[in-house]
Amino acid sequence: MRLSVTKKDALIVVDMQNDFMPGGALGIDGADRIVERINDYVRLFEKLSQPVYFTRDWHPKNHISFKENGGVWPRHCVQKSEGAKFHKDLYIPSDNRFVISKGTFEDFDAYSAFQGTELKSLLGERAIRRVFICGVATDYCVKHTLLGAINLGFETSFLYDAVKGVELHEGDCAAAVQEMLEAGTLLCEIDDFIDRRV
Repeated sequence: MRLSVTKKDALIVVDMQNDFMPGGALGIDGADRIVERINDYVRLFEKLSQPVYFTRDWHPKNHISFKENGGVWPRHCVQKSEGAKFHKDLYIPSDNRFVISKGTFEDFDAYSAFQGTELKSLLGERAIRRVFICGVATDYCVKHTLLGAINLGFETSFLYDAVKGVELHEGDCAAAVQEMLEAGTLLCEIDDFIDRRV
């Protein structure tokens, strides 16, 4: 496969926050090991002056998704907490980058970065037509963000060398990838990009 980043493309980096890293409140095995590859993608889009959108869970202390409030997850990514910060080694450019906060209301859960955020309008302002998506977790926020993008009419690409999943139940990640493929996404990796070698 040969891909080239165009003026209609954007990168979406999903939820690379401390609480999703090993040892975090909702730690995902190996999530820290994809930071370097994600940085490769960020630098590629930066080099080509295309926007990068960093999503984050940004929950109030009494968020509906927390177990103590009837949800399924331990308390995580509470607003302004250490766990809500991005991984210290994640490369965030000084220009042409945007932070998208989701799950900001106590009674509204949001797996997709398009739910209750300004992401769609920001992409529209740049006339973006295709999004490349990576981060965590494959079987939750990555999947729902990608499917949300498809439902909104964007072309999507799943960067399978820069994702990790929760795998709450065996086979969850494989099922998520299959669902995304059936919805029409493209699977790709860093070596597919012609621009990286220029």
